[in-house]
Amino acid sequence: MQPGQILVADHDNTHVIKMVGDVRLTLCVSFDKFIDSMFRGNRFCKIVFDLTDATAIDSTTLGLMAKIAILSRERCHQVPVVFSTNPSVDRLLETMGFEDIFQIIHEHHQCATPCHHLNSADLDESSARERVLEAHHILMELNESNRETFRDLVNTLEGGSC
Repeated sequence: MQPGQILVADHDNTHVIKMVGDVRLTLCVSFDKFIDSMFRGNRFCKIVFDLTDATAIDSTTLGLMAKIAILSRERCHQVPVVFSTNPSVDRLLETMGFEDIFQIIHEHHQCATPCHHLNSADLDESSARERVLEAHHILMELNESNRETFRDLVNTLEGGSC
């Protein structure tokens, strides 16, 4: 399986986030920092996710995608667009309830703007745990199915305090 990459670009107030390969937890710190900087900027308008080259996306990354959708709706009254052509990724998006928070288009996306890579940041246990918890709490808020799916993981990470 191709190692995961997250590439980002900004063109005419549209942020393009392209995921390639098997996108995993190792990119969550960099991705979360990018999310924070994206919403801090004044030039924010629209978000496009290109998942056409993604082969797999872990639940932490999905939670951070949901974070973007929620913040976009709250702050900018925008619904992010997701381009996806991989049937297994499409099933994952549907299972997570993403059709409620994204506009999902099942075709290829062409980004003319050069993208730059988000590099894997040093992933200490505390930072990873914090981001995994946040991402899964967000997913759990989307629907009852997610609540059931991630309850045990969240309870374990929180030390059984739920």
